[in-house]
Amino acid sequence: MSERATREENVDVVWSGDWVAERLGVGLEGDGEVRELLGLALRRNPKRAHLLVSNVLGKHVPQKPSVVYGAGYGLGERVRALLGEEEARRAVVLGYAETATGLGHAVADGLRDAPYLHSTRRPVAGVRQAGGFEEAHSHATSHLLLPEDPALLAQGAKASALVLVDDEFSTGNTVLNTIRALHETHPRDRYVIVALVDMRSPADRDRLTAFAAEIGARVDLVTRSTGTVTLPDGVLERGQALVAAQEAEAADPVPEAAGHPAPVTRVDLAWPAGVPDGGRHGFTPAHRTALETALPDLAERIAGALGDDARRGRVLVLGFEELMYAPLRLGTALEQALGADAEVRYSTTTRSPVLAVDDPGYAIRTRLVFPAHDAPADGPGDRYAYNVAGAGFDAVVAVVDSTADTPELHAPEGLLARLAAHTGQVLLAVVPSYTPTPVPHSQESAVLPEPLRGPDFSSYAPEDVGWLLQDLSDTELEAPTEEREEAIQSGGAHYAESLPVEYQPSAEYQALFSAALETSAARIARAVGTVTETVLAERGPRPVLVSLARAGTPVGVLMRRWARHRHGLDLPHYAISIVRGRGIDATALRWLAAHHDPADVVFVDGWTGKGAITRELAAAITDFEASGGPAGFDPEIAVLADPGGCVRTYGTREDFLIPSACLNSTVSGLISRTVLRADLVGPNDFHGGKFYRELAESDVSVRFLDTIAARFDEVAGQVEDEAKELLAADRAPTWEGWAAVERISEEYGIHDVNLVKPGVGETTRVLLRRVPWKILAKRGAGADLTHIRLLAEQRGVPVEEVDDLPYSCVGLIHPRYTRGATGADGKAVKGA
Repeated sequence: MSERATREENVDVVWSGDWVAERLGVGLEGDGEVRELLGLALRRNPKRAHLLVSNVLGKHVPQKPSVVYGAGYGLGERVRALLGEEEARRAVVLGYAETATGLGHAVADGLRDAPYLHSTRRPVAGVRQAGGFEEAHSHATSHLLLPEDPALLAQGAKASALVLVDDEFSTGNTVLNTIRALHETHPRDRYVIVALVDMRSPADRDRLTAFAAEIGARVDLVTRSTGTVTLPDGVLERGQALVAAQEAEAADPVPEAAGHPAPVTRVDLAWPAGVPDGGRHGFTPAHRTALETALPDLAERIAGALGDDARRGRVLVLGFEELMYAPLRLGTALEQALGADAEVRYSTTTRSPVLAVDDPGYAIRTRLVFPAHDAPADGPGDRYAYNVAGAGFDAVVAVVDSTADTPELHAPEGLLARLAAHTGQVLLAVVPSYTPTPVPHSQESAVLPEPLRGPDFSSYAPEDVGWLLQDLSDTELEAPTEEREEAIQSGGAHYAESLPVEYQPSAEYQALFSAALETSAARIARAVGTVTETVLAERGPRPVLVSLARAGTPVGVLMRRWARHRHGLDLPHYAISIVRGRGIDATALRWLAAHHDPADVVFVDGWTGKGAITRELAAAITDFEASGGPAGFDPEIAVLADPGGCVRTYGTREDFLIPSACLNSTVSGLISRTVLRADLVGPNDFHGGKFYRELAESDVSVRFLDTIAARFDEVAGQVEDEAKELLAADRAPTWEGWAAVERISEEYGIHDVNLVKPGVGETTRVLLRRVPWKILAKRGAGADLTHIRLLAEQRGVPVEEVDDLPYSCVGLIHPRYTRGATGADGKAVKGA
């Protein structure tokens, strides 16, 4: 056995929380067992710097599988004794992703006859969401409930207890959120909360008592150990500074790898047919019986594939994120199969980023970093395996489900390669991902498409935005501006059925864009910060940003960047299509409802003109719900600029130049405006869009983002003050812009508000994509209109200086347009 391995076994010499306790003054007190159960580590998290690291959970610290399983099973037996045999048979057990999925399953085993379900962060196509809740302090907060049988959480609800299992009970917020959400739809008389440790403060204990009285139910608590964490003032800031200093000082402590990577061998488990890989969609007593019968044979297959050194040495069974129970049970069976000759340990990979420090007084000694390998819905990212490197394992058995058996798993930088560098043998055991039979539903039964991401679709980074669009890049959709305008105004076509030819800016115009970007970057950064802080304050703790493609998408990306830069939040961001006169993409809304709580969705746009899209969105959400779509979406839009006074969530109400309005796709990830045409978009399809890869040399999308993000720190103080003022102010929409547009429409004899485009952004669009008639410019508007005047000059469009305009400018589309009326080149009629 290696020296390092010997140190790992000798847990009584140094407490694995000393390092953090000494540097931050964090105290951990409790009954005699609490320090044996828990160590301390640090993580980069804006809500909680310290991490309680369990020694018996099987997540961060490799432990004997029998110890891990026994901890959960023993708690389950205690719950069974508390409820009595008859009530225990009617109980339903619910575990929490990601860390408590295996623990909850073991608790359900201890109750013997209870079905089990765990929450998940992995959406599954075709499976309707039965509920969801938030884990406020977590790095990834949204939980989904996806039972194959929607009645699982409802069956005999009033007469049965719901047993909720988490690894620790720290504040109680997560559990209260869950109970409150489920109690509203399926109220019960009794709930039992189960955790390895109860670390609540006296105030949190009182809150749980009051909550139970509020809902009129009995709430019991079953834990293995009780303690408290003492946090000195300023510990969050000092912890974040300590993490930053450690990360800057050295890379992850990983012992030197062996000379040659270990071989990787796939093991055919012959997993029993019909047995789910875990409790993501429910796990019944019948499933439990079938798995118990098969376990000895499964373990023998693994044991037979191990080399002689491993069968007499140290073997790690490594699970995968939420897939904790199947590898745990394989581990317990392998312990029995190998007997006393081998030392079997068990842990799992995780999403959670934790600082590693190679010190006996610190709970996370080493970490391996590798890319996600199950195509997660929130995009690619790093994943981690802790305390594996340097632990002296002669073999590692990596257990994944078939969804995660991807090229990324086998890549040179993937998990298997990382493991192979630090052990003598790697076995890969793949458990079939259970595919539920979808419950028929008028809409949700259709398999929904997945978002598109860069670099395959758009020049944005894949984590910046998921496009809820279908790729029509190979479809010819462009038409000359004049033909489009005539067809649109004659009623022969809708503007969303075709695309304008992409405007290619002249060198003079490109220079103007560059100058405008540098001049306005700080002002835009302020507006980004202000609107983001407002959203976080009113729609937090972890809103889901959904930008209206495409003008809203750069703003959504910038808001996401602000939240990450200032708060360490990794907000989901998607782009969705909305079409004036046709409504919002209903398939995209259904996708969002299947993957997130609709109440968390915050719609984002670049700016308001007269408020047409604001009204369109409100009507579309109402129609969507009336047609049977999932309810709960808030139609309010958050915008960078609201010169029209149309919304209450904005960064500013000034009408100024946002340089992303100056260009088309080349400042919006090379994506076209969205397309909705019956022959291309079916009832279960996303709306369409094109990726203009051929314009890559002209693309300034990332430059636009980087230039503004570089000013975030500079404007942070102003943003803090402005956000506080806005949150305390009356921000009710005035609709001043709509009234002005109606007046202008009549005054200029247009008689159609859709042909009046107010504001700098909308006027720019008129000059780039429509047939302009004339431009109204507010007298003295200044540099914000330099590009407007240049475009107007290039297209031969008169600019009329006016007073008493609530906007900096207004673009007027030529009324009753025909090519004969304005000339084939699209210029306005002289004297018109």
